[in-house]
Amino acid sequence: MGMCLFIASETAFFFSFFWAFFHGSLAPSVDIGSIWPPEGIISLDPWGLPLVNTIILLSSGVTITWSHRAILSSNRKEMTNSLIATILYGALFSGIQYYEYTVAPFSINDSIFGSLFFLLTGFHGCHILIGSIFLIICLFRHFKYHFTSTHHVGFEAAIWYWHFVDVVWLFLFVIVYIWGG
Repeated sequence: MGMCLFIASETAFFFSFFWAFFHGSLAPSVDIGSIWPPEGIISLDPWGLPLVNTIILLSSGVTITWSHRAILSSNRKEMTNSLIATILYGALFSGIQYYEYTVAPFSINDSIFGSLFFLLTGFHGCHILIGSIFLIICLFRHFKYHFTSTHHVGFEAAIWYWHFVDVVWLFLFVIVYIWGG
């Protein structure tokens, strides 16, 4: 129940920033030229690195589900391999996100667009990092035989969190990269 409430609070957290993004984009102020994205901002191509990151994150959702199915069928080797694959996908996603930040043609100081872009994607990146740590801890617990096919609540909580992060990214990709850019 605690994890469900935590995910609900995180949903409200992201909802507030999406609300700010919608407010800024649907009713752009005169200060930014009454257009969205603001004048002088060149948004990122959503069909480049953001699409690659979307595919990576959706793939990680598949591997974490595979890992869950493996533990339910007591297949330790498949659980280990798919959990490691999920962690590697998370690391790859973070590396590509970092690279995207270094090549972005705008910064966090570039009006409300830059601020909200880096705020939304940065907080999502922090959630990827936290989820990856959560999964690494689950991997170590798996190595120590803490999980069985009938007792793995901590691992299920990590799975819920990872899927939450996946869903948030889908909203980010569609709203911030495709629609808002």
